[in-house]
Amino acid sequence: MTLLGTWIQTVALSWLVYRLSHSAFLLGLVSFCAQAPIFFITPFAGAIADRNDRRTVFATTRALSLAQAAVLTFLTLTNNIEINTVIVLALVLGIITAIEVPTRQSFTVEMVGREDLRQAIAFNAMMFNFARTIGPAIGGVIVAAIGEGLCFLVNTISSAAVLISLFLMRIQRREARPASHPWEDLKHGFRYVTRHPHIRMVLFLSATTACFGTSYLALLPAFTEGTLRLGADGLGYLISAFGAGAVIGAAIVSRLQERHLALLPTVMAVLLGASLIAFANAPSLLLAMLFGVSTGLAYLGIAVSSNTQVQLLAEDAMLGRVMAFYAMGALGSPPIGALLLGYIADLIGVTNAFMLGGAICLVAAGLSLGSLRRRGLASFAGKPAE
Repeated sequence: MTLLGTWIQTVALSWLVYRLSHSAFLLGLVSFCAQAPIFFITPFAGAIADRNDRRTVFATTRALSLAQAAVLTFLTLTNNIEINTVIVLALVLGIITAIEVPTRQSFTVEMVGREDLRQAIAFNAMMFNFARTIGPAIGGVIVAAIGEGLCFLVNTISSAAVLISLFLMRIQRREARPASHPWEDLKHGFRYVTRHPHIRMVLFLSATTACFGTSYLALLPAFTEGTLRLGADGLGYLISAFGAGAVIGAAIVSRLQERHLALLPTVMAVLLGASLIAFANAPSLLLAMLFGVSTGLAYLGIAVSSNTQVQLLAEDAMLGRVMAFYAMGALGSPPIGALLLGYIADLIGVTNAFMLGGAICLVAAGLSLGSLRRRGLASFAGKPAE
């Protein structure tokens, strides 16, 4: 229910921004504000996750997210919402999310254990993207029929569910580590990541494909209205197509043998780049949805296989910081890509901006394949790094 509310709000917020501004650049800017703090704050948040009880930190960030959604709901329903206010609220949510992400990611191991980690990540991705599949479509219909305010209200109400579930969990409280200097923690984590060549390459590919392969989602309102000549319902269908492909991708990865994990992100990066180029040139909603499915499948294939490899290879004492660097790339780079593509789209058009993003994904896949071949790494052995 919480995930469904999140995606209902996502499509409503993007449509609200475009309705207020009719600017592709402001669409990219709001996306940047909502996600950019992940790039700058998350490395320090990873140290917080390594030093404290992760469930407590997670619950605190969830409560703050609920409060942010409530403010957005109130301002929209009372017709006091302005584009500057939306930007500020997006930035507030981005800061909260930046602290939450490495905590939530590293908390997964405590909940399920390393032996069931890949299946847990894949199942979570399936649920997340099942909500992505139907949530935007529902959101698009609600926006078209009633308005954005109701969508924000639904998300506010549903956000309480995750808080309740966190309090009901029976997990042994994690002992807090002695306090240390944040900069030292950050440097230690950076050295740990850079000295492990496979973790380093996985993080590079994940960051690049996230930055240029999924940032197009922030510009979909402009593509939907300007290229396909459709409204909010069409936008919901396109985002839902991406989510449907992501569900399929997560299901495929969960069934693959572990030895195929090493090569999978590279293969999926090729599919992502090609699908995005085809999506940009789709002449109809049906074809755009078809290529949206393959784009979602490819990206989730990258996300689940990369996430699994990083968590299995990192030792527990470093897991929060390693997942923070992963989050910097996977979640922190898309707003940078959205800002860049938004600017480029204003110069050369949305279609050409999407094609450029796809081409960059193909180049990243080539670099990753070259790295794998040099190291002779055709299979994956999930042993923590020393």
